[in-house]
Amino acid sequence: MGSKWTGLIKKETVFVISGLAAMLSAFFVPPSLSYKGYIDFKVIALLFSLMVVVAGLQKIGTFEIISQALLKKARCVRIVSLILVTLCFFIAMMVTNDVALLTMVPFTLAALDFLSEKRLIFIVVMETVAANLGSMLTPVGNPQNLYLFSYFHLTAIEFLKITFPITLLSFILVVIMTSVVRGQKLNIVFDVETMVESKFKLCSYIGLFFICIASVVGILDYRLMFIIVLLSIIVLDWKLLKEVDYFLLITFIFFFIFVGNAGKMDIISRVISQMIQGKVFFSAIILSQFISNVPAAVMLSSFTDNSRDLILGTDIGGLGTLIASLASLISFKIYSQRKSADKGRYLIVFTAINFLYLIILIFASTIL
Repeated sequence: MGSKWTGLIKKETVFVISGLAAMLSAFFVPPSLSYKGYIDFKVIALLFSLMVVVAGLQKIGTFEIISQALLKKARCVRIVSLILVTLCFFIAMMVTNDVALLTMVPFTLAALDFLSEKRLIFIVVMETVAANLGSMLTPVGNPQNLYLFSYFHLTAIEFLKITFPITLLSFILVVIMTSVVRGQKLNIVFDVETMVESKFKLCSYIGLFFICIASVVGILDYRLMFIIVLLSIIVLDWKLLKEVDYFLLITFIFFFIFVGNAGKMDIISRVISQMIQGKVFFSAIILSQFISNVPAAVMLSSFTDNSRDLILGTDIGGLGTLIASLASLISFKIYSQRKSADKGRYLIVFTAINFLYLIILIFASTIL
């Protein structure tokens, strides 16, 4: 039993912390029906729906097919690196940074296994940075964007006005950094070319994805969207329901409860409000380094109406430490499973590149 709890704490640290925070706050604000009002059910429904639909696209090989098609004609390591990294950047905009990395990192390690560990580490780290930065652009790019987009009742245009300039700069920086890879010649041949499992399923998942987007932008009620997606997935492939990150969904619920209760405790509410007053951007970045950017967004949202600084702060705050963005942990875990993995070098390269980008984007955000 003890080993199970230890394993859970190591694997789902943020989930455990959020649960403890919610339980602690319940001692000061006893559980009641008012707790229901804390929870943003639209965000939970959208996260669930997007996760299960994207899991369907992933399962039938959609992203591997795109990757293989682009890599077939690449003739040097520099071009291959640019393709892989930019794919992470743009895929993350539509299907979240987590999914982009879950798809691309294993593919990269398998396709470029012949490269030195030093080069592989650099490419995987750049893919991770690219996914975290590309996901900044859209409301569906990462969980905190989806939450803040809904919480502040922003339109798509209002959201893009906040995120587009810094995302464009990030893309330029990612391309420049990735281009330093030496242009060794190569000829990539895939032993097995991925084929779409079912064209009907592909069209169905794409259709469901656009139904989710329609709900995100307010065209379709989230409750109707959830019913359509759930029933469709049960018919298409009910096993996809196992692929949903339920720990993330429950983590959101725990933080909703904690933040809701904290708002009713005058002392805590006053302290947090005074701490972040006029410093929302930097508060979000600093807090993200320790508890990751998703819970930081939920925690700070109740204490400010400065949507721009909170969105940019939690997005840029995904850079830095390994736990600043949960997506970064995904890459590290996948890379660590390699027999030849050099975890020490990975952490050094990851930290150096992340803090370099963090410093540059903090400066850029103050002038853009």
